[in-house]
Amino acid sequence: MHATLRNGLLWILLLCGAGMLAAGPARAERIKDVASVQGVRNNQLIGYGLVVGLDGTGDQTTQTPFTTQSLATMLQQLGVTLPTGTNLQLKNVAAVMVTAQLPAFAQPGQPLDITVSSMGNAKSLRGGTLLMTPLKGADGQIYAMGQGNMVVAGAGESAGGSKAQINHLSAGRVPNGATVERAVASSFANGDTLRIELHATDFGTARRVADAINDRMGSGTAQALDGRVIQVRAPQSPDNRVAFMAQLENLNVNVVAGAAKIIVNARTGSVVMNQAVTLEACAVAHGNLSVTVNSTPQVSQPSPLSQGQTVVTEKADIQIKSDPGKLVMLEAGVKLSDVVKALNTLGATPQDLLAILQAMQASGALRAELEII
Repeated sequence: MHATLRNGLLWILLLCGAGMLAAGPARAERIKDVASVQGVRNNQLIGYGLVVGLDGTGDQTTQTPFTTQSLATMLQQLGVTLPTGTNLQLKNVAAVMVTAQLPAFAQPGQPLDITVSSMGNAKSLRGGTLLMTPLKGADGQIYAMGQGNMVVAGAGESAGGSKAQINHLSAGRVPNGATVERAVASSFANGDTLRIELHATDFGTARRVADAINDRMGSGTAQALDGRVIQVRAPQSPDNRVAFMAQLENLNVNVVAGAAKIIVNARTGSVVMNQAVTLEACAVAHGNLSVTVNSTPQVSQPSPLSQGQTVVTEKADIQIKSDPGKLVMLEAGVKLSDVVKALNTLGATPQDLLAILQAMQASGALRAELEII
């Protein structure tokens, strides 16, 4: 083989290898794990209702007048008219908000699980029964009716100023407590095309999904419209369309690891990073500054026959402590384990780690997007 040709092939192999390394490790995922069908989704339902049958742990009506008003309105609808000026003192009733998820393609008569949450000052919903509650969608239409006995995964007792409680008592669930009354119209069977939406925007993944569909279903079946949406030609017959989607959503796609990202929860101090995070060599020094103020009450007693008064004064002791920060050299890391090991050498708390990560990103040593939630 000619030397020039051999050198050219060598350079091509090196460039291909460098491109594969730059793209990052790929993993096989099913289309159903990385995307969903446009229009095929859950719908949130909400309703306002009453829970009765509580053991004296309901709303205090003096502080929650809407509970009494709701009960009076319900009794009036049932044919019970209360005398004017009646002051109801209820302890076994609580006003609640009821929420549920209406799945795609749900039909009238199907059961739904519902979540019941107290909106007043009820101490516990344990043992209560939810009365018939209409559940509405965002359009104000009633899509389900809820009613049933509640399941509260908790217990609690109080006596003599002492209280013991396990888990949360102000919310519970009613398994199969709602019945679907109205179906949501779906565009799944309309038209000759469907749209597949990725869970996360990524142009490379969109291109790979379209290629995988075209390789299996035929050229021209799918085309990527942007970094999130793939348009697919599908059969118009409902039965053939369902069979087509059953085969399509199980196709495997090589998904490249997403962008390097670090998620920091500033309230809890949690720090989570993905495997694409890398670290350049850098030096970090971090010290802690703490200010402690102690206040001790003291009694000031006047001298005899001075006609003074005894007063209480406070003695304040203020201490400022600054811990020395050592300069730590962090080696460049190309694996997540190397980055974690380098950060652990600092011995910083999660709250300190937030400041360190921000400073490292500003200096260009941290190859990742820092997102604070």
